[in-house]
Amino acid sequence: MSKIDDLKVNYPGAIAWPFGDTPAMADELAELVVKGIKTATCCSLSSFQDEDESPAIGSYSIVLNGKGEPACVIRTIAMRIVRFSDVAEGFARKEGEGDLSLKYWREGHKEFFSREGTYHEAMELVAEEFELVEVV
Repeated sequence: MSKIDDLKVNYPGAIAWPFGDTPAMADELAELVVKGIKTATCCSLSSFQDEDESPAIGSYSIVLNGKGEPACVIRTIAMRIVRFSDVAEGFARKEGEGDLSLKYWREGHKEFFSREGTYHEAMELVAEEFELVEVV
C-alpha cells in the first residue's frame, strides 16, 4: 500500500494533487502550506469543471510535492466563484505567495492562467480556502 493509499484510509474520499503546473512550483507551494503561510488557492472555473475529482467544502485533499509524494493533508473550509478582476487583497495574502500583495498575485496568476490558456480579466475562478490538517 502506498503512502497516498494509507492517507486515504484516514481521510476517506480524499483526493491527491499538486499545486501549480511544474514540479518546482508544486514543491514551493506545498512548503508554504506546510509552514502555514498558504491557506488558499484558486483555479479557473473551466479547469475545475474538467477535473474528474474536485475539492468540495469539508473534503480532504492530499497535497503532493513535485515528486508526487504526499506533503500534507488539507481540508477545504470555503469555496466561492470570483472573477479574476475582483480578487481582493485579503485573498491574495491567503494564497501566501511572493510578497503577499495583490499586485504580485495578479502578475503571477496572469502568467499561470496564460500558460493554461484561460486568462482573461473577467475569467471566473474557483477560490478555495483551506486549513492544514496534517503534515506528512
